[in-house]
Amino acid sequence: MNFSSRKKTYNLVLLAIAFGIVSLILWNTNSFFKKFKEEERLKMEIWATAQSELLQFSENMDLGNLTIKVLQNNSSTPMILENKDGSIRVNNMPEKKTEDSLYIRKKILQFQNENTPISIDQQGEHLATLYYGNSEVLNKLKYYPVALLLIIILFATVIFFFFKTNKASEQNKLWAGMAKETAHQIGTPLSSLLGWNELLKMENINQDITKEIEKDIARLETITERFSKIGSLPTLKEADIVKETQEAYEYLKRRSSKLIHFSFITKVNYLPVMLNSSLYNWTIENLVKNGIDAMKGKGSIAIEIVQNGKYVNILIADTGTGISKNNFHNIFNPGVTSKKRGWGLGLSLVKRIVEEYHNGKIKVLSSGKEGTIMQISLKVKST
Repeated sequence: MNFSSRKKTYNLVLLAIAFGIVSLILWNTNSFFKKFKEEERLKMEIWATAQSELLQFSENMDLGNLTIKVLQNNSSTPMILENKDGSIRVNNMPEKKTEDSLYIRKKILQFQNENTPISIDQQGEHLATLYYGNSEVLNKLKYYPVALLLIIILFATVIFFFFKTNKASEQNKLWAGMAKETAHQIGTPLSSLLGWNELLKMENINQDITKEIEKDIARLETITERFSKIGSLPTLKEADIVKETQEAYEYLKRRSSKLIHFSFITKVNYLPVMLNSSLYNWTIENLVKNGIDAMKGKGSIAIEIVQNGKYVNILIADTGTGISKNNFHNIFNPGVTSKKRGWGLGLSLVKRIVEEYHNGKIKVLSSGKEGTIMQISLKVKST
């Protein structure tokens, strides 16, 4: 038996034990409830006998001390005594409502459902009927199993989320470790590329080529930096959001298909924002690439910067297939993707970068047959 099978068997055994304990508690509570109800019935039958003696005393007998004590000591069970002449006597019930005949009739029906009425007879003659309900203790005991179940469910839920969170934390540490190791592994060939590029500069080669290679090497260094920082709290520095967005736009434009028409729109030249440039560029890259995928490699991508009071909105629009309104929020969940390849982590990372690291907001502003507009909102740094 492998570790996974042993763990599954262990969990099933624990579940069976927990189920058995809960069942035993519920069975024991139910047994106690029935026994308590039987004892309460016996107490009411004794009270009915004492009441019969009271009625008999009124004619020709002395009333004993025991009978008086029985009649006086019942102060917990609500009861209604209906004499044969129709007169009503009420015990252990709110005094303000005892004169309300409709309320009394409703209570009689309720007591009949809870307990079988006791007929008070004397020498074969019916004198009265005793209706009684469950005492306060019995009512509390009746709901005890429900309260117990709710507590157990709550406790089980807390344990479930604890282990789930713990597992997610372990997975996050694993992914962070893998990302850092990837960054470390990329570093070695990257250093070699820098050396080879320097050698190319010494040859009679078009300098534009080596400049583009330098840009790609710088991009790889940026990607390496991103991976190395996964799992760590990023540092935010004041940066011009217009410049950072335009640089990301220009890089993607030069390296995308000629079938994609790019446009960059802004009415402001400078807006300071507390930013981690590397992670912000990653965000723009993800959103633009998602737009290109939605257009199947042909269409228009527009990036627009709009100042809105204390905030700046960065709009990324594409002319691809839209997103259904029901999925406006779901697309940011890990694992949600419409692609045949990929793990659906891009937009969840984007959301985390924007909202957790930059205290901003990201949402689907609009989507339809004409395309989709994604909106990032960041707070402008006050000067």
